[in-house]
Amino acid sequence: MKLLIGNRNYSSWSLRPWLVLRHFDLPFEDEVLMLSGEGWRDVLAARSPTGKVPVLIDEDLVIPETLAIIEYLADKFPEKQIWPADRRDRALARSAASEMHASFTALRSNAPMNLRSSHPGKVDSDLVRQDLHRIEQLWGEFLSRSGGPFLFGSFSAADAMFAPVATRIRTYALPISDTAAGYVEAIYSLPAFQDWLALARHEPWIVDNDEIDVIQGRIAPGTIA
Repeated sequence: MKLLIGNRNYSSWSLRPWLVLRHFDLPFEDEVLMLSGEGWRDVLAARSPTGKVPVLIDEDLVIPETLAIIEYLADKFPEKQIWPADRRDRALARSAASEMHASFTALRSNAPMNLRSSHPGKVDSDLVRQDLHRIEQLWGEFLSRSGGPFLFGSFSAADAMFAPVATRIRTYALPISDTAAGYVEAIYSLPAFQDWLALARHEPWIVDNDEIDVIQGRIAPGTIA
């Protein structure tokens, strides 16, 4: 299998299936497709049916879109228990993953993933307060039920879906509870995440449109892109 991904420093959607593949020790290779530079959109359009990343290629099968990739991997490798083994937990994990996929636009727009940087105070907490409150609810509920360190005890696809949120919280020093801070630490301590982080920190490329200073100059306060 091959996973087409964007720049590791910025591509939150690429991080999610990559963590699943690496953590569960599935056989794959990856290829980075640039998210900036001359002709980058044309390259993406030629390699991806949607013109976006990530894309999983498994022989003649081409699968775009993060959740679809994760579900395919869960079906192909059921013994890995990519989703929680318990049926009720599995339903809750899929529900949370779908909510992550469709929601939290204020957080995603105002606090882009940027693993190489530290920007405490650069995001107005009022702009992301509602999203952080809901995230605290979700994380608190699941961690209380499971006992941690991950949402359903062991690392699962649900944690992969929320991993980029953990990076946003750390990059911008967003205000969270001790429980949430412990979960962020668990994500950062995951060996697969550390592998991605090390590669991201050595990337030479800068995507201006994903840098907070550029975003703040382009978007009026409180506006969702």
